[in-house]
Amino acid sequence: MKRWTQSSNDDAADESFDAQARIERVFELTGVRDPLVFCGHLDGNLSALERVVAIVINLDGDRLRLSGGASAVASALLILERMREAVNGGASLTPDDVVLAARELLDGKTPAAHPKTLYTTQRGKEIRPKTAGQRAFVEAIAQNTLAFGIGPAGTGKTFLAMVMAVRALRAREISRIVLCRPAVEAGEKLGFLPGDLKEKVDPYLRPLYDALNELLEDGTTAKFLERGTIEVAPLAYMRGRTLADAFVILDEAQNATRDQLKMFLTRIGQNSRMVVTGDVTQVDLPRGVRSGLHDVPKLFAEIEDIAVVNLSEVDVVRHPLVGKIVGAYARFNPSA
Repeated sequence: MKRWTQSSNDDAADESFDAQARIERVFELTGVRDPLVFCGHLDGNLSALERVVAIVINLDGDRLRLSGGASAVASALLILERMREAVNGGASLTPDDVVLAARELLDGKTPAAHPKTLYTTQRGKEIRPKTAGQRAFVEAIAQNTLAFGIGPAGTGKTFLAMVMAVRALRAREISRIVLCRPAVEAGEKLGFLPGDLKEKVDPYLRPLYDALNELLEDGTTAKFLERGTIEVAPLAYMRGRTLADAFVILDEAQNATRDQLKMFLTRIGQNSRMVVTGDVTQVDLPRGVRSGLHDVPKLFAEIEDIAVVNLSEVDVVRHPLVGKIVGAYARFNPSA
């Protein structure tokens, strides 16, 4: 391995060094089981750490030399230790993992131990919760019959619910997966849609198909849909049914009214789990119609075997800008 440099970070690092005395510390790689995984492709994990924490890293044989302000170097050493624990535990490591661990630390939280892999996709990608909120959501799904994940776009609510559903199906804990969404237009009038029922509702359910195709082997999604092992349906078609021995997911639940959400929740049958996800800041219901998701925290806070997990902008893992966009909208006051 050889030393790499990132001149674009030098100015930011120098500003930090001016604020406090510059120090240097050493992190030994001899205790790392796989230094290549630890450092990342083209040392990408170390580059990510440099970007988030105002330090400079030099690779010197079997050691890393860290230089920067005292607090920055201390933070970086803690993150590197978490990275070593993860790699020695057999996990892969990505720059996103490093950034998220650093973000937790800089927010005043102690980076948690590297979470276990929930699922490995057909392309070898390891799926695991990456933030404290995501970990809480996954634990809530695993430990409760009914779990709600409420939070902004990009927090992985739908995808993690899908991962847990596919895991349960693969483990034969349930015999089928039922995926549901309200067929509500997102602020646009799409007009008449041609075709049969499936063709009419498919545009609303496309994100669920995309998640399935990422998790399952080529052709498996179509096979499961044909057999009924996986069912995808609009919310309106749930009335009158009892969903037993199933993992049931309601996505975009902010677009379900109070009555619709009550109807859906009462569909649960024996040996079933239910996960409801949504974002109360993106309701597409007609003006004056209240989303049923608004009532959930008060309705179910004290009921055993029901968990309500609130995610926030710090749990956004889609792209760094998404978290900033969510935060900007949350702080914006149009009357100001």
